[in-house]
Amino acid sequence: MTRNLQTSPAALPTLEPQRAASPASTSSPAPAATKWARPYLSVRWKFAFALFAGVVWMAFSIYAADAWVHDLARVISPWAAYPVIYGIAVVPGFMNAFLVVSLLLDRRPAARHSSARLPGITILVAAYNEEESIVSTIESIARQEYEGPLQVVVINDGSKDSTAEKLAGLNYPWLQVLNLEHNVGKANALNAGLALVRHHLTITVDGDSYLHHSALHNLVRRYMSDPPNTRAVAGAVLVRNSRKNMVTAIQEWDYFHGIAAIKRLQSLYQGTLVAQGAFSVYDTAILRELGGWAHTVGEDIVLTWAILERGHRVGFAENACLFTNAPDTWLQFIRQRQRWSRGLIEAFKSHWRLLFKPRMTTLFIWWNLLFPYMDLVYTFAFVPGLVLALFGVYWIAGPMTLLVLPLAMIVNYLMFTVQAKMFTEQGLKVRRNVLGFIFYALFYSVVLQPACVLGYIKELVSRSKNWGTK
Repeated sequence: MTRNLQTSPAALPTLEPQRAASPASTSSPAPAATKWARPYLSVRWKFAFALFAGVVWMAFSIYAADAWVHDLARVISPWAAYPVIYGIAVVPGFMNAFLVVSLLLDRRPAARHSSARLPGITILVAAYNEEESIVSTIESIARQEYEGPLQVVVINDGSKDSTAEKLAGLNYPWLQVLNLEHNVGKANALNAGLALVRHHLTITVDGDSYLHHSALHNLVRRYMSDPPNTRAVAGAVLVRNSRKNMVTAIQEWDYFHGIAAIKRLQSLYQGTLVAQGAFSVYDTAILRELGGWAHTVGEDIVLTWAILERGHRVGFAENACLFTNAPDTWLQFIRQRQRWSRGLIEAFKSHWRLLFKPRMTTLFIWWNLLFPYMDLVYTFAFVPGLVLALFGVYWIAGPMTLLVLPLAMIVNYLMFTVQAKMFTEQGLKVRRNVLGFIFYALFYSVVLQPACVLGYIKELVSRSKNWGTK
């Protein structure tokens, strides 16, 4: 199925979102002098401090691990020992140090334009076999505290269950349902919906999600407040079904801690690398200029990198909360992370030029380039090293591995503090999930990183581009 996506801009309403003025054009009076004011530190200086801290910690790690490398080299040879130890301790140590300093320096600006009229938005919901959740998803949109014009297009992507019947029973003036005869995949489904978009801002929402009552308001306000070259803003995706079993309880911490912190960090330095399809807002014009979503496994990361390659900025609204169903079996989880890993490789294939763009976010592009290397080392060296350590053989996993733990604990503490504060501001409460956190901290990577390796391999040997699981 093909559609003409090159809709004329004249077909859109004349109301455009008012963007934040650049610092040079701001004419508001300076604030009155206070007894003590926190010195202003530009984003570039924050980046420099964080980079310096990461390099210092990495230098210390190299020095401290020298004896470890030489001991291992006597067993597996020097050419293998250095990549193994650096992938286990040195490179992760640099990343953790950079993250700690960045989180300490991060001061999220308040969303501006609090009195400005909110622009019209179109929400695209691609749904495939979502009979159990699609009604609650649409009802959560109906309960939103959003004052601007609203259009919701649900694309029923050839569902084989009763998704179509459930949607037919809903009666909202802003709701439009597009039933596709055959399953065409998420990217093509979204492109079919894009042809029907009437507003300047397009938001994507997964069909098994539930939006916090202020999610749309906070997402669009952040978009309007961010620098004028912003073309997309990712929302905060959290786990909806965390109480179902231990698999979802563990993932609750990954979404709450790791994913949110990394997006916050990338947004600070002017370029979130994934405006996830589960919940993000995009400039409709840039979507049409790029031809919509590419038919790939990781359509959201490929689209985000295309926006970044055009020189635009992608932000993150940490207080725009959407709750989604995480995979509830390890098999589903492994398939999901395989898809995410394949998406990363697809993004590099299509937008490798980002590696050489002179901007702060280029560091994170190279950072992502190191993920396959670290995942391979973890899977084929560290996991076997853990097994050896159980028998008293400390060639790989041993006392030196503990060097990473202090930074890891600081990172987790900062992540929790930042996220808990945001939850309080939104009237939410962090669930007590101690057991889930213990398993997340100690054992999560044993499943996660081998799953990623399988995804890299699958992308290299497979041509199929199935939607699969979330």
